[in-house]
Amino acid sequence: MTGLYSIPLAGLKEGRYTYEFTMGDDFFEGYEESEISRGELKAEVTLEKRSTHLELDIVIEGSAEVICDRCLDPFYLPISCTNKLYVKQGLEWEENDPDMIIMPADEHELDLSHYFYEYTHLALPLKRIHPDDKKGGSTCDPEMIRKLEDHLVAGEEETDSRWDELKKLSENN
Repeated sequence: MTGLYSIPLAGLKEGRYTYEFTMGDDFFEGYEESEISRGELKAEVTLEKRSTHLELDIVIEGSAEVICDRCLDPFYLPISCTNKLYVKQGLEWEENDPDMIIMPADEHELDLSHYFYEYTHLALPLKRIHPDDKKGGSTCDPEMIRKLEDHLVAGEEETDSRWDELKKLSENN
């Protein structure tokens, strides 16, 4: 029996195959350390079976709930990524290369759940803040923005004179 995010390999002939997977809240709940707690994502996997290896093109799209770095409120962030994974047969599992794995020849299925998890998290931007509205204004929690502004220190920034001299050089060129 194959897992929810697995591709059966037994009896697969050379050629191209397409698989679709859906990842919802239950998928992310299985990972305690996940930065995503909720989401609705679809993965389309195009598998090309060749005589020497498998080549998988994995496209993941949807949205995931993340925490805003600015106001700490959750919001849904669009996710889109494309990844390629090569699978070769060998004696035992090896994952030394992030784009290629070696799996034992007697394995009858390929579980992609871990790869979906990794690819989704790698697609997250480093800075996660609410998108601006149509007028260019922040959609962050206004109460939290007020609190942050209350704690801002007003005044001129003190600059290092060495940097000022270097800036003059780059401005003259």
